[in-house]
Amino acid sequence: MSNIKKEINEDTYPCPVEVTVDIIGGKWKGLILYHLISGTKRFKELRRMLPKTTQRMLTLQLRELEKDGIIHREVYPEIPPKVEYSLTNFGETLKPIIFLMRDWGETYENEVLLKRQSIENE
Repeated sequence: MSNIKKEINEDTYPCPVEVTVDIIGGKWKGLILYHLISGTKRFKELRRMLPKTTQRMLTLQLRELEKDGIIHREVYPEIPPKVEYSLTNFGETLKPIIFLMRDWGETYENEVLLKRQSIENE
């Protein structure tokens, strides 16, 4: 493993968690991945599923995930252009992490909201 890091000639990550956070961190990447787990989505579908994001931000996040090999972008030569996104085999390896995040959110959503509300009321 260390030989690979030396060959890449880039800064290495000081902590393995940082690698994961770098790939799926940010407000929208985890949500994009969660929605792609159920199958291929067109850009407009993702846009509807993530109404609080801007078109520009969604595009940036999708490009980063594509650059990292997590998602595949398929452009069909049609007018208007049709673009679809799907998980790559490498992206599929993130499913357990995304499912654990979902499960944790379902379990602790109320507790988080109550804690935030109690702090706001102080």
